[in-house]
Amino acid sequence: MRMATSTRQIVDKGRGTRGQRVAAESHSIEVELEKCLREHTARVTVIGQGYVGLPLAVELARAGFPVAGLDVDRARIEALNAGRPHTPDVDATELAALRKAGRYTATADFDILAESDVVIICVPTPLRKSKDPDISYVAAAAEATAARFRPGQLVILESTTYPGTTEELLLPLFASRGAAVGENFFLAFSPERIDPGNRAFKVRDIPKIVGGATPSSTRLAALLYQQIVAKVIQVSGPKVAELAKLYENVFRNVNIALANEFALMCRRLGVDTREVIEAAASKPFGFMPFYPGPGTGGHCIPVDPGYLAWKMRLNGYEARFIHLADEINRSMPAYVVDLIAEALNRRRRSINGAQILALGVAYKRGVADIRESPAIEVLAQLRQCGAMISYADPYVPVITVDGVVLQATQLTDERLTTADCVVILTDHPEFDYSRIVELARLVVDTRNATWGLAAPADRVIRL
Repeated sequence: MRMATSTRQIVDKGRGTRGQRVAAESHSIEVELEKCLREHTARVTVIGQGYVGLPLAVELARAGFPVAGLDVDRARIEALNAGRPHTPDVDATELAALRKAGRYTATADFDILAESDVVIICVPTPLRKSKDPDISYVAAAAEATAARFRPGQLVILESTTYPGTTEELLLPLFASRGAAVGENFFLAFSPERIDPGNRAFKVRDIPKIVGGATPSSTRLAALLYQQIVAKVIQVSGPKVAELAKLYENVFRNVNIALANEFALMCRRLGVDTREVIEAAASKPFGFMPFYPGPGTGGHCIPVDPGYLAWKMRLNGYEARFIHLADEINRSMPAYVVDLIAEALNRRRRSINGAQILALGVAYKRGVADIRESPAIEVLAQLRQCGAMISYADPYVPVITVDGVVLQATQLTDERLTTADCVVILTDHPEFDYSRIVELARLVVDTRNATWGLAAPADRVIRL
């Protein structure tokens, strides 16, 4: 976007009061940016080309915007510019076509921010070991953008964070560089809602929430997303949008914890957990099924509630549901290990020295993402118990468990028949569960992937 000539003429002639001149210039900047957004000529830079940033960048490029994907990982940049995406949510053929058409390019050059009309920040926001938010990636991206600020830019934060980040961290950074929000600069928060590996709901299918620091910021950010998404929900400000994202994942985290605790109760009562949940799910209203598992993983569910809990502690309030859900979900890997030990003991086999084959180490089915994966913790605890561990995962070729590097093994008939126990930690669709149940001596299924398959109750143990 380039400054409109009419704006400069108004300022140069000095007509009217200073307030009138500023208002006229601000209006001209806003109108010019709106025009660029509607015509898809606004130059967009998406900072962070991971599971969130890359699909978003590709969707914007598909709509016709010139898009730059900015990332510090040079190996990733090289792969993207060669048309090799790292996520199943982006088609390699489409990526290559967008590259060839000049609609998308990956870069490590932060100076491209100075040429950008729109900057969208999609960087990680993990928790520290102390469970305090680590927003260093957001701060670094915001500082780099603010250092290259020029009038007329729209900056949007998509990274999940604690309520207040947009206005308390980003806004002062830009203000210190001469940015006046709502006048020559526009700032908004729009939470990412991508579900990696979900083919039914891609970027364009998921409604976007937008909360701007000013009404004009909200309107312009919403206008951008309206070019690629069917439904955009405008809220009163960034804090509402930040909280909406956190509430989504707190809701899921708490209900997964309830399902996990319910599985423990059903086991004590000798009842099949999945059968109970499926029966309850037959109710057409007032119930949403959640299922137990070995714990929570990924970049959202086990992390985001901690951001809200931390913020509330600063405000003198303890988020009790969040803490309890976190405690239950983090206890599940240990419960899985106990389940394996108990199943082996019934066969007069000690967990110490047992050959245990884990199926799946990604945090969810159909992806290669191992961030916060409970499978890694299960394997670490098994190893500490003296078990001989190995794993198969079609998406993850190598992992580090307790400081030891493990290579994925091929899931052959021999591997299945020789293992003392096969534990299903991630229910990848590539696994043949009928074959697994048929050949394995003992199966501990933490994902109910074998539910419905005929098998002796003492040979297939389910949560």
